[in-house]
Amino acid sequence: MSTVHVQAALPRGLLIAQAWSTLGDAVAPLSNASGRPLARTVKLILDPLVLRPVLNPAFAAGAIGIEHVDALRDRIVQAGPVLAATAAWFLVMKKERRRAGITDGNPQDLYFQRCYELATEHGHPQPDAARRVAAVLAEVHGQDGPTMAQLRDFLAANADMLARRLDREWADRPTTSRPVESARTTAFLATCATAPDRALFKALLKEQTGTHGAAELSHPGVAAGYGLTVRVRPAQPALGATASKNALPRPFDRSILERLFGPVTNAASRSLLADIPTLVSNEITRSVMPWQLAEEPGRVVMILGREASAPLMGGPAEGAAARLRLRWEREAYVHRVQRMPSAVPESVRADVQGVREAYLRRLWVRVHGRELRRDEIVADELWDMLDGVLRSVILDQRDRLRSVLERQSR
Repeated sequence: MSTVHVQAALPRGLLIAQAWSTLGDAVAPLSNASGRPLARTVKLILDPLVLRPVLNPAFAAGAIGIEHVDALRDRIVQAGPVLAATAAWFLVMKKERRRAGITDGNPQDLYFQRCYELATEHGHPQPDAARRVAAVLAEVHGQDGPTMAQLRDFLAANADMLARRLDREWADRPTTSRPVESARTTAFLATCATAPDRALFKALLKEQTGTHGAAELSHPGVAAGYGLTVRVRPAQPALGATASKNALPRPFDRSILERLFGPVTNAASRSLLADIPTLVSNEITRSVMPWQLAEEPGRVVMILGREASAPLMGGPAEGAAARLRLRWEREAYVHRVQRMPSAVPESVRADVQGVREAYLRRLWVRVHGRELRRDEIVADELWDMLDGVLRSVILDQRDRLRSVLERQSR
């Protein structure tokens, strides 16, 4: 007697593609050449606005239980009219963007969700669509603050002067003393998640714990071991002429333009940035400072992150470090790599094995951004920052794992 094996789950990406294909040409502006939804369509529209996996956990995994397959398909098909209207609004948005001569930012990143809002509220574009879109463009791009076009133009127009300034700063860069081990670092991490000690944090700043702790970064391989560079030692950055969000080097290997790329292209916060000449001047100086950060609070955060993340892959852990490791180890994909490393894709093993480097890179980017926005770092926020960085790393790794599994299932 033969046994019939019933598949208990189906690949999420395949289900989404199947449901999407029923929507036809109306959603072509949101689709790739194969007729599947663009990656940004899934990330910016389908996941947060249609499927909403936070509220519908059954839709969150890379493989969808067979009992939830119809519900996921139905959710996308039922959203067909608003998705078609979203696509139509996106075409109008791109046309008006070109007419206005706007070149900053990726249109999909900037407008997909705004087009979905317009579609939800107004349906398909009507004769007044250009006026409505112009208002959105003014809101998105009309904020005060520097733009990438201005940054590129300034670097190009002043390249010789800025290159000399960069050479001079690196020739005269300050030397850091040998590391000073501080028991206060351990003491602060012991309670920062539940009862942050403000006096202790002030003491860490006064002792210049972050500055002294940066001394080791000049030793061969140390900064590379923290994931901050691919070089044996940190080297002088270039001024730079181009930058890509999907191909940014490690923090200490980025050009001056690449270091400013993320904050300048973030429409939500660029109004908090200084003018372009000040930004560039400060960034050149920042690049030679300990941890390549300008202020002691950020350097102390890097020391705290360095210590708290050290036990992620094993070893004794207490306080903040123990909490971070608990969050990390309860992830199913981490369990699987640790139990059966040969049973998971190589890219997933690399993610898990390199978690500390990914953590410290993300932490540096967060601290750097806060310096550019002139946000104060206070003791009461430190645990949220340390924990939030690990959450962000985990979410990125989950997304990459899901993409790998979906590609394998095709």
